[in-house]
Amino acid sequence: MKSPEERREAIQEIGHLPDLLEDAVSRLSDEDLDRSYREGGWTRREVIHHIADSHMNAYVRMKLLVTEDHPTLKPYDQDRWAEQADSSMPVDVSLRLIRALHERWHHFLGSLPEDAWDRSAYHPEDGEVTLGSLLKSYARHGVHHVRQIEV
Repeated sequence: MKSPEERREAIQEIGHLPDLLEDAVSRLSDEDLDRSYREGGWTRREVIHHIADSHMNAYVRMKLLVTEDHPTLKPYDQDRWAEQADSSMPVDVSLRLIRALHERWHHFLGSLPEDAWDRSAYHPEDGEVTLGSLLKSYARHGVHHVRQIEV
């Protein structure tokens, strides 16, 4: 993600995700939340909790990338995280968390100087990553999962 305009758009996507997600969830019953969006996939409830898990990790990764010199970013097993008891909780818990997290994340990303976007880190599964590449990935990530919830 090279252009400042592309970055601004991606930062806006991070900022708007809670609204998109809450709108998608508002049309669903508990029964809908506990159905998978596809054969063999996570339930919509698990997807919502996954977004919270994933975006918490992403926020920490981005903060590490900005505050440390070429850090190694820790991967996590998202499937094992989804198997934990907190993935069956009511979704409003993760919706509140996502709203607060994205408010901070949006502010943090919007405050960064131009030279921050080329900062890099090592991810054991993905190799070299930059702050700009993480921004692009996570801006798409949330929207991708909202589409799964809407199916």
